[in-house]
Amino acid sequence: MFRRVLSTPIRFRSIVNDGNNGFCSASSVPTPEAESKAHLGRRVAQLLMIGVTGGIAISGISDFVIFYGCTDQALEKARQNKKIVEAIGEPIVRGPWYNSTLAVNQKRHSLSCTCPISGPQGSGILKLKAVQSGDENWLSFLGHRDWEILIMDAILSIPSKEGNIQSIRVSIPNNMAPPPADCKPCNSQACTAPQK
Repeated sequence: MFRRVLSTPIRFRSIVNDGNNGFCSASSVPTPEAESKAHLGRRVAQLLMIGVTGGIAISGISDFVIFYGCTDQALEKARQNKKIVEAIGEPIVRGPWYNSTLAVNQKRHSLSCTCPISGPQGSGILKLKAVQSGDENWLSFLGHRDWEILIMDAILSIPSKEGNIQSIRVSIPNNMAPPPADCKPCNSQACTAPQK
């Protein structure tokens, strides 16, 4: 029986030698013009992919710089606020950037941001809205920018003595000076009415 299996003829068909069914044939040999066009197409596709990847990387780095610049200012304000310091203690540190959110308008002049913070007694989230102060030039795309924080709130989670978590909202006022004492509030109709 062993001899019978070995003596059984096995037929192989060579794909290379078969002109009708093979993968290699005389008609598939590319011409030099076709090769140069294909090479040019591959080169253009490579440059396009490098350009798109570079643009995405620059945009991400710019957003990262904006986030850290703005949250640094927000943390300074939070560290100066007595209610926040009493609630979560000192030192107040920024949480991980991947737990944050950042929404920047198209021209990067205003933003909305949330940033986790923590202290020895509790943790929380800073929510802020800011606008860019100062002038914009081409070199400031990746550089440091000054932001004016318009609205900033802190939502703090503090463990209580009973074991429950207590949430506190603290509004952090901006540094704008109060209006002068002789300033009178105007009626919205009087402000919009044309003067004669």
